[in-house]
Amino acid sequence: MNKKQNLKNNRFNVKDLPDNERPYEKCMMYGASSLSDAELLAAIIRCGSEKERSVELACRILNLHEGRGIVSLYHVDLRSLMKLHGIGKVKAVQILCVAELAKRMAKAASARKVGFNCPNDIAAYYMEDLRHLEHEETKAVFLDAKMNLIGDRTVFRGSVNISLFEPREILIEALRAGAVNLVMLHNHPTGDPNPSSADISSTLRLKQACQVTGLKLVDHIIIGDNRYISMKESGVLAK
Repeated sequence: MNKKQNLKNNRFNVKDLPDNERPYEKCMMYGASSLSDAELLAAIIRCGSEKERSVELACRILNLHEGRGIVSLYHVDLRSLMKLHGIGKVKAVQILCVAELAKRMAKAASARKVGFNCPNDIAAYYMEDLRHLEHEETKAVFLDAKMNLIGDRTVFRGSVNISLFEPREILIEALRAGAVNLVMLHNHPTGDPNPSSADISSTLRLKQACQVTGLKLVDHIIIGDNRYISMKESGVLAK
């Protein structure tokens, strides 16, 4: 037996476990809810390495960020995953896609409960998406006549110090989405959500452009570190 065959024979995977401990079999017998976070991830990974089982590898992934468990999947990236022994490009991409799918499912479910006419609710809905970014990102949120969410789009990604947006591009996307109302959001990586003079002037310029098309700019919310400023609440959009 050569070295390659020996490694293959010594490779740990879910098949090494008793039936009632294998993620696939356990899921079939008791349902997916019976699986731990590590077992769910192990079912996606499928096999571990020559040094550890898939469940053990899954545990290492879930502890990549200060032992935060399943929440770690919100913060992993391709590079950090591929640094782990036993994780190649295919597995890393699968994990990232599962994490993104979970994020979108959660947001789609919570969107039904959000009052998009309330700045606090809107800020809370987008807070975790924006507050940790190291660059500025601007989102346009498209709403119908009853202030229900139609969708959103990132319209600009900028440097640490500046985020700009062009009214023309936003109006085209809003009209294409069939929006009646519009909310803008962007983050300040410094953590201070107070608007700059450029933030205010670009918001007022967008408000004027919206009036021409019949679209209403409801608010522009700036996200800081677990804080926000609403230009509607602060009176900027009343100018």
